Amino acid sequence: MKTTDIFKLSLNSLTHRQLRSWLTILGIIIGVAAVIAMLSIGAGMSQSVESQMSNFGADILTVSAGYTQAAGTAGGFADMPQGPGGGERMMMDMRMMMEEDDSDDPTLTDTDLYAILGADGVEAVCGEIDVGRVEVDYLSESVSVSAEGIDPTTWSEITTSTVESGRFLNVGESSSVVVGYSIAYEMFEQVLEVDTQIKIESKTYKIVGILSQSGTGSFGGDDRTVFMTLDAARSLADGLDSNEYSSIQVKVTDTNYVDEIIENVETVLYSSRFVTEDTKDFTVTSPTSMLETITSTMETLSFFLIGIASISLLVGAIGIANTMFMSVMERTRLIGILKSLGSKNSEIMKLFVAESGIIGLMGGLLGIFLGLILVGFISSAGLTFMGMGRQMGTSTSVAVVTPELILFALFFSTVIGIVSGLIPARQAAKLEIVEAMRSE
Repeated sequence: MKTTDIFKLSLNSLTHRQLRSWLTILGIIIGVAAVIAMLSIGAGMSQSVESQMSNFGADILTVSAGYTQAAGTAGGFADMPQGPGGGERMMMDMRMMMEEDDSDDPTLTDTDLYAILGADGVEAVCGEIDVGRVEVDYLSESVSVSAEGIDPTTWSEITTSTVESGRFLNVGESSSVVVGYSIAYEMFEQVLEVDTQIKIESKTYKIVGILSQSGTGSFGGDDRTVFMTLDAARSLADGLDSNEYSSIQVKVTDTNYVDEIIENVETVLYSSRFVTEDTKDFTVTSPTSMLETITSTMETLSFFLIGIASISLLVGAIGIANTMFMSVMERTRLIGILKSLGSKNSEIMKLFVAESGIIGLMGGLLGIFLGLILVGFISSAGLTFMGMGRQMGTSTSVAVVTPELILFALFFSTVIGIVSGLIPARQAAKLEIVEAMRSE
């Protein structure tokens, strides 16, 4: 038989058993759609997180009070800030979440700040105070945002944020604030402008600067943060003395020697805090180590999603094998006739392999189409109910579909179909002519 004849017979067989064929193809469709959706979501999440991490400032270290072996690896993504300047607060927040709520917890002071400033490789330091969530009132509206206390003398050197309008804070402006992009333009019905008066926890402050957009959403970042002087922050925060900080941000002179500079910072802190490596009561973290941890987590998640999708394809493959076994049983007499007319065993085998391959190919094509619909729906919905979404960044999406992924899904589904039909095809090819002809 010619190759064209083999495909014609295969298509004819499938069209004469439309219901069974479509039910079999449906199993592959669901499996391929699951693969497309799962891998796209995994790739999109990784791309979004890596995109935001790239803006955190590779030359910024964060020193936090307290120490744990799990430092820098724990914490949830739901509260992780993003955008320029967001990484510093992310590491500080994660550090705070791992500390116990105890009155004897270690703190960071001016002594530590000046000691760090004297370490080799350190260009600038900035003490910061994490106030937490505060209520911001404007006219009759009230919103909940994050508040940070910063040192105006060095913050402009440390932060990667830029001012869209107005300016940064000056020393002594305890009644002035700089607000993030979302607070100014999105969170209130009326736009907040420079010199606008707002209330934070019933205290009146004047906006002197509005930061450029850095990415909004559940990750927050600078877009949903109010920045004030250290004195103003201490008046809102609880449990901090006049010379204490929640964290200290450190700008290094050369990002190529971050590990060495971290060791230098730790060395001077051992002396200033009178501790050793065994009694260490502080943690130094960097965006580089944080990125490695997050990347590892995302790779594990992607592997898990692939496993789930593979189960769907396995079920589809079993369905194809079952259909092909039934097809061999139903067409035993036809096989005998073909053999009596001179068809070779290899041609009989090709006939059934082609049939199962067509099922896999059709399932792959329709599965890709369904998968793209699912990906589009997920991206448009933004996964807001999961605390993630398009708002993770201005140029990234929840799900990313690449041409390579589509080609892989189509190739894999076709191979699944062919492999699933091999055993039934081999069984058909082994049938003896006499036995096949006597079949009812």
